[in-house]
Amino acid sequence: MARGRSCLETAAVRWCDQGTRGSIKSVGVPKMATDKAEVQRKIAQLCKKIDSFGLSDEDVYRVSSVRKLSGRRVTCAGILCATAAVLAVIVAAVAIGLGTGLIHPMVRKKLTEHLFTFLNGDIKKKYCIFPLLPELQDPFRPPVNCQICADIREVDRVRNLKPDEFIARHAYTARPVIVEDGAQNWTASEYFSFGYFKSVYKPDSPALLNEEDNCQFFPYKTNFASLGDVFNMSEERANLEDGSEPWYIGWSNCDATAANDLRRHYERPYFLPAEAESSKTDWIFMGSPGYGAHLHIDAVEKPSWQAQVKGTKEWTMEPPPECYYECPHTLKVTVHPGEIIVLDTNKWFHKTLIIGDEMSITIGSEYD
Repeated sequence: MARGRSCLETAAVRWCDQGTRGSIKSVGVPKMATDKAEVQRKIAQLCKKIDSFGLSDEDVYRVSSVRKLSGRRVTCAGILCATAAVLAVIVAAVAIGLGTGLIHPMVRKKLTEHLFTFLNGDIKKKYCIFPLLPELQDPFRPPVNCQICADIREVDRVRNLKPDEFIARHAYTARPVIVEDGAQNWTASEYFSFGYFKSVYKPDSPALLNEEDNCQFFPYKTNFASLGDVFNMSEERANLEDGSEPWYIGWSNCDATAANDLRRHYERPYFLPAEAESSKTDWIFMGSPGYGAHLHIDAVEKPSWQAQVKGTKEWTMEPPPECYYECPHTLKVTVHPGEIIVLDTNKWFHKTLIIGDEMSITIGSEYD
């Protein structure tokens, strides 16, 4: 299945010949990624790596997902040519967006990083050539059935919520609810603090190294590049002293050791039915008053819950645009310490704002 200068390489040449090279350079991609010969060399390496798997075009076509996506006979060379075309379109879109000011600098930066990673990375270590950027998730999400919000005017607040009641009214209906006694008997409020998390994720510890290599980190509007940066901030800023810069961040506790340590202080919410499985990965969000998450919609697999361990957070929820006429109401609710909000963040646009004077710490997870 040797390809030599395949149609993929021809497409790469075409990018450069049609003036794309200068466009890429203007977006900030290193010069080596803009040179025609270098692009050809990288593409040739990609083809050789695919050849090394020893798969024939017949083998590729036997994969059911390939047949379903194509609806016709597809060869490996054809798939690679399509990839080249997609890359060319993305690069051109970035260049045009930059020139017209239509692309936000942060989005441009991420697109550039993904392109450079592809041209210089190991294909065996990448599941996606171009991961879907958070800024691009909404245009590609499936439409929502507006029955989820048609009759909702406010968020329910309940106590002593039985699992069967939770299933019937909230669990899978996308109807938000606040369980006021949701975090009862947890010790998280006594232990969780900036200092406690810093002790779990010590510098150069396996927990921190694994966190930075394999977990997700959300810096929001801060200048932190990693969780290690967070725990390296000054004591004044960490303690929210007057005059210090505010901050708000989030991360996933996908490291098993750290997860087990944290879970000593909280447990699966009592109102979840026994047959509902929780995600292996939990989320922690922490920050100072006046900060929070911008309005967004998630791209996770399941509905989720979020427990307010410390501080107070205001949630604003908006139905998706396709439900504008059926669900005209924006919902606002305040979540206090000890309360859990359950929300299908895949269907509701939402943003948060820490209010009051205390640092906010929340823990959350998904369920099915």
